[in-house]
Amino acid sequence: MMTEPTKTRILHVTFNMGFGGTEQVIRQLVTNLDKNRFHNEIACIDGEVGAIGQALETEHGIKHHARQRASGFDLKTILWLRNLIKSGKFDIVHCHQYSPYAYGWFAHWGTGTKVVFTEHGRFHPDQYRKKARFINPFIARTSHKLVAISSATRDALVEYEYLPRARISVIYNGIAPLRVTDEERSALKEKLGIEPGQMVIGTVARLDAVKNQALMLKATRSLLDQGFQVRLLLVGDGPERQNLEKLADDLNLEESVIFTGFQSKPADYLSLMDIFLLPSFTEGTSMTLLEAMSLGIPTVATRVGGTPEIVADSETGKLVESDDLPAFTLAIQELLQDRSALSKMSQQAKTRFEERFSAEQMVQQYERCYE
Repeated sequence: MMTEPTKTRILHVTFNMGFGGTEQVIRQLVTNLDKNRFHNEIACIDGEVGAIGQALETEHGIKHHARQRASGFDLKTILWLRNLIKSGKFDIVHCHQYSPYAYGWFAHWGTGTKVVFTEHGRFHPDQYRKKARFINPFIARTSHKLVAISSATRDALVEYEYLPRARISVIYNGIAPLRVTDEERSALKEKLGIEPGQMVIGTVARLDAVKNQALMLKATRSLLDQGFQVRLLLVGDGPERQNLEKLADDLNLEESVIFTGFQSKPADYLSLMDIFLLPSFTEGTSMTLLEAMSLGIPTVATRVGGTPEIVADSETGKLVESDDLPAFTLAIQELLQDRSALSKMSQQAKTRFEERFSAEQMVQQYERCYE
């Protein structure tokens, strides 16, 4: 009688499983790892499971554990994680972002569990921390795998966290390609009042100062003044929404910008865009950028963080310097004026996505990492 092979048990430690790039990566991992070889559970240290986590539980049976950590460095959360690791007999604790890494690293001691750390992005502006110089090199030496989602993120870990470059692997984020039908697109265009002949530019992102959506509004005003028929589509919500709506009013963009608020199916809205905009001050590997590429949408983005590793300048989109309004506007204008170049970039964006940023490729690299 054949016995069932023992599965590698992985506990993913993160802040929560709400909406965000890190959460999307974890979702891709736990749903696409070989189920005959890997068992996944998720621990959230910021109290709430979140919408993505709830969907994973309902649709895929992924078990979640949640605890609200106290302010400061919470010893009780370390003990809680340690008990989870031991009772669940986990082989690997995969920590996503630095604070979950610190908690997971302390919790794993004496359990026989191995630690994997993935850095998903950096805050803007990045900062040096004195204690990191003394603590992080030791933590790195006693961890089993260190991963960055881009070369730029790896560089930041070396410079600001004092982690050894030779220990850090780069695994780019990957997603399953989006699928939206022509009927769905047409119905949504009609609902939003987007008229035939209007070109749609926009983004899907949290409305946050670091994303610099204000630059999109200013660029849209300039394009309209030059006679371009464009609609700006801002999909998402966040702390900057009120300020952005006021700026849109000040720029007389009431009829030209659409704030959709939070959308549970943002892919439908993304599919309406002729050009995807990403003017962030910093980025790791933007998941919505990958989603846009999977739909064959060219990008105009700032040359920051991991974005230049994803967007091939003048092939799949255009890159400009951070917060440079004239350059950002001109890059959009050039694509709007040259439909042939826009069409060519569309195909090249889709091809680049399929070759480098699929969920399958990312998952295969993490499987090798776990092994």
